[in-house]
Amino acid sequence: MRQILFLVFFIPVFLFGQPSVPLDWFHLCPQEDGIRGLSTERAYALLQDRTSSTVIVAVIDSGVDVEHEDLKDNIWVNPGEIAGTGRDDDGNGYVDDIHGWNFIGGPEKDVINDNLEITRLYRKFRDNYSHLNPLELNRRDRMKYAEYLTYKRAYEDGRERALDNYENFSAFRDRLVRSIDLVILALDDQPITIENLRQIDTEGDFDVSFGISVIESLLEDEGVKDFDFLKDELIQSLNDGVDHYHSRYHYYYNVDFDPRWKVGDNYEDSSERYYGNNRVSGEFSEHGTHVAGIIGAVRGNDIGIDGIASDVSIMSIRTVPNGDERDKDVANAIRYAVDNGASIINMSFGKGYAWDKAVVDEAVRHAERNDVLLIHAAGNSAQNNDLNDNFPNPVFERRRFLGPRQARNWIEVGALNYANPPDLVASFSNYGAETVDIFAPGNFIYSTVPDNGYNDFPGTSMAAPMVAGVAAIIRSYFPELSAREVRSIILDSALREDVDVMRPGDRELVPFSSLSTSGGYLSAYQAVRMALEKTN
Repeated sequence: MRQILFLVFFIPVFLFGQPSVPLDWFHLCPQEDGIRGLSTERAYALLQDRTSSTVIVAVIDSGVDVEHEDLKDNIWVNPGEIAGTGRDDDGNGYVDDIHGWNFIGGPEKDVINDNLEITRLYRKFRDNYSHLNPLELNRRDRMKYAEYLTYKRAYEDGRERALDNYENFSAFRDRLVRSIDLVILALDDQPITIENLRQIDTEGDFDVSFGISVIESLLEDEGVKDFDFLKDELIQSLNDGVDHYHSRYHYYYNVDFDPRWKVGDNYEDSSERYYGNNRVSGEFSEHGTHVAGIIGAVRGNDIGIDGIASDVSIMSIRTVPNGDERDKDVANAIRYAVDNGASIINMSFGKGYAWDKAVVDEAVRHAERNDVLLIHAAGNSAQNNDLNDNFPNPVFERRRFLGPRQARNWIEVGALNYANPPDLVASFSNYGAETVDIFAPGNFIYSTVPDNGYNDFPGTSMAAPMVAGVAAIIRSYFPELSAREVRSIILDSALREDVDVMRPGDRELVPFSSLSTSGGYLSAYQAVRMALEKTN
């Protein structure tokens, strides 16, 4: 699922106050600005006498708005393909793949909503095992039957929670809107001011009291002049929350919903590669567009934001629906990126179950053989990934004879907060002393969204492209360095602080160094400095 893998904030941030942090905080410098950003400008100052070469970064995600004003000049264009011919001009198996490829679409329709992997696994095992008597099964089938029961329990628990959340949040939305309307009615055409609100008799009427507290928050935080606008914004955010829980019940945890027919592939054949279409933007591309902007929004053009990498080409590979991505598509997306020239792949998605880990592992090996660096978001469940599954991951399911146990071209990224210790780690971020490599800015991250828009999102989805952007700087200015060497530089140059932080999930104070393999957070400046030392 998109690490959307970012968190969903349904009541607007402004209801509780915007954080007092600059929109470009992830570029700032810990030493000069007092904020633990990347020190991006200091990094470029070290490179002023060097020339760069363009690096292709593949964004495997929900799609990228390739016409965005602040991205279009840095969007990859396939040099071997001629737009609109309806032919596979470069012979790579994909027709008119001008800016990338879409593995979740067919000739006419694209998959927008999909199940979670647990739902797909439950459906598969239900069809094979629900009608059997476990007492009559052999040992192997009894183990499979037990696996079926595990999936069944997880699916049913998730569906029940989804329905409860959908009903409860819908009721909350309706009550909040009703409370605001009651307050406005009680004002009887008086101006909406703090003073007038406090004159309203609220004795015994919780709804009116609740409405007043909400409106006061809006007035205090915004110095509001157009209350109707803020009310509309609030209602839209609430409706977005209802839509989210609607999706969880009707799509994520709905065993009777299966949209894969739209793609037209043989889903049981994981070796199948040539399916999909060339629509790499379109509906639901907000998440991927935001990720792409962090990496490669055009720098210095006085439009929107500055991305991290200056000489970069963004390849869009649409693979992630509103739901869990499918392993077959992820594997094909990695292969497409590698075979079409990407040297870095950003993967801001993840899930708790795997359908076919072996096919993804083989694609990861393919990337490693071709010197491609993989960057992956650690997830937003505030969990210890050392103890909980998070797919995809670099640990190979089947170790080959004398081969490595895990990929050596992989960086797993947790989310850093903009605040000082003990709030240094984002409260939602996954962590792991053995499974998460580094932390990078991942809360209140302002970047591009479709239709020439900009917005701030939280999530390890935003932290991963921070690392991808810094990796792109290094591979652009130091092309002689391998993917493994770039990985080592990024991790070895991480800034480490001997401080205690609140551990996500239980909020217990622990050493920051205990939450990742590097024990630190990303620094573009230190990474570039180390690359210079290594290559001089």
